[in-house]
Amino acid sequence: LAARLDITPKHLSNIVNGNAPITYDTAIKLESVIGPSAQFWMNLETNFQLNKARLEKQAKLDIDLETLKEIPYKEMSEFGWVKETNDRIERVFNCRGFFGVAELSSIKPSYVVAFRTHKQIREISDFGVLAWLRKAELEGLNVEVEKFNKRKLKSLIPTFRELTLKDPVDFYPEIKRLCAECGVALVLVPYLAKTYICGATIWRNNKAILALSVRGKRADVFWFTFFHELAHLINHSSNEFHISFDNESRNESGEDEADDLASNYLISEEQYRKFIERYD
Repeated sequence: LAARLDITPKHLSNIVNGNAPITYDTAIKLESVIGPSAQFWMNLETNFQLNKARLEKQAKLDIDLETLKEIPYKEMSEFGWVKETNDRIERVFNCRGFFGVAELSSIKPSYVVAFRTHKQIREISDFGVLAWLRKAELEGLNVEVEKFNKRKLKSLIPTFRELTLKDPVDFYPEIKRLCAECGVALVLVPYLAKTYICGATIWRNNKAILALSVRGKRADVFWFTFFHELAHLINHSSNEFHISFDNESRNESGEDEADDLASNYLISEEQYRKFIERYD
């Protein structure tokens, strides 16, 4: 048959076993050698490929339905990040849209760097972390900012420090405006359970995004996290990805350094020593 069709036996075997498609050229040859029409063979090929695609799609959906169990969908819908629904398949498609992926299995690889710093935190929700980061990314991309200016950002540290004495209704619009002038999109993202995130710096489309979770709703945590993330933006290289977790174990990513810098941004080392000497 291969000789009559003027193709190799291997190629014919691949067609028979569904490993190679019936092309227009092959369909015409089959029409001449076996019959019936070339259209008959092309219809067989089309039906085969459609069924194959449906099976593959169902297999991917089954995998996504398993992944869905790890995504805090209910909490995300309460925040208005995704549409509220009890239909699991609809939830899968909503999550695909939220994360901007074709399959939910693609979410983790896109944020693989996010999992370098929280190995010691118990019961952390990986997909909760990913959802929080994605929301921060989406919010940050919608904020209009100037070109990133590290020098200007550092020069504003005394101004930021003065704002710590004001009420949130007064200081937040101001620090958001000042950050935008330095090329930083400042966003607040509601805290998701079992993520333990206090803040993060994310780079997207050459834009620096500084996201805060306001976990615990405490002023000291808010401001320390803000200055901690500023330290990353000012002292570490552009396009580095950092997440600040509560009670995290420190590592090579510069968290200890950022903590020290944040402390000095808020209270200079000289002022702190004078205070200690005075009341020791």
